[in-house]
Amino acid sequence: MMKEFKGFTRGVNLGGWLSQCDHTEKRYKEFVVEKDIETIKGWGLDHVRVPVDYELVEDAEGNPKENGFSHIDDVISWCRKYDLNMILDLHRTFGYSFYDGDQEVGFFDNEGYQERFYRLWEKFAQRYGNLGDMIAFELLNEVTKKEYCEPWNKIAEECIRRIRKTAPSVKILVGGYYNNSVEAVKDLAMPYDENIVYNFHCYEPLIFTHQGAPWIPTMDTEYRVSVTDTYKVMAEGSHAMIEQVTTGFDDYPEDTILNEQYFEDIFAEAVKVADERGVALYCGEYGVINRATPEETVAWYRIIGNVFRKFNIGRAAWNYKEMDFGISDARLDGVREELIRNL
Repeated sequence: MMKEFKGFTRGVNLGGWLSQCDHTEKRYKEFVVEKDIETIKGWGLDHVRVPVDYELVEDAEGNPKENGFSHIDDVISWCRKYDLNMILDLHRTFGYSFYDGDQEVGFFDNEGYQERFYRLWEKFAQRYGNLGDMIAFELLNEVTKKEYCEPWNKIAEECIRRIRKTAPSVKILVGGYYNNSVEAVKDLAMPYDENIVYNFHCYEPLIFTHQGAPWIPTMDTEYRVSVTDTYKVMAEGSHAMIEQVTTGFDDYPEDTILNEQYFEDIFAEAVKVADERGVALYCGEYGVINRATPEETVAWYRIIGNVFRKFNIGRAAWNYKEMDFGISDARLDGVREELIRNL
């Protein structure tokens, strides 16, 4: 059995709160409140993943913003109160974002930007590194291009080295290229120490989980596909609607319907690598867009959830609220109880 990421088995993301937002005090104070943490605990989950952008805690020159750190302090105190663990995820750093529209560029070949990244993580480590009993650090969300693999491995190693000066045992999550794809796990650097966790995201089949997504330039926003459509139908939709097709439907008979074997197959290599290297494996994001029906959303969560449980993979669903994927949104009221059972 693969190493377990203890305390981080079933979680949910608090996306859109301290990240991917308009970065106003109103947003910080109202989008997620203590009552939400109580709700998540009531769902029976054991942790939250908290994405933060550098703008929350740094000004334009990179100086720390104390009021930004105070919002992280708040969620930590709420998690303590309700006995939840927490992942602090740096979703965007100066000079890099997973989203091209943010126009953050230059990070992977600019040592000054990298130094700013290290200094931010040193601040996080000094402030929160002694909370390793309930907090874990995620260095950076979704490295995009495969060409960033080698520089990212070096940057991550240096960042971990600096964190370890003040936080020798806090768990640190590292993910790879193609937006934390599961296929990138094999190309992550060997674990720095015994407290490293390999991290990936899974929205496969993308044509189902992102059907009609307006932020995909090639996607027809009216396009819909069912979780019970054949792989032939999904493959045709993928090739027509998505530039980067990674679903691997061609490996199966055309009349196959989405099932657990699909996820077992795409996770197999990462599971093997993690097991050989003695690291836990964690899926930091997975979910279904609100354009799919509630019933089909639950069906997808059930299929992938069974495979997570089989391989002992911790995970956090995207997203708690809004952001096109919200589990707490009214549209899922009729199925939420069943959905949560399958997280």
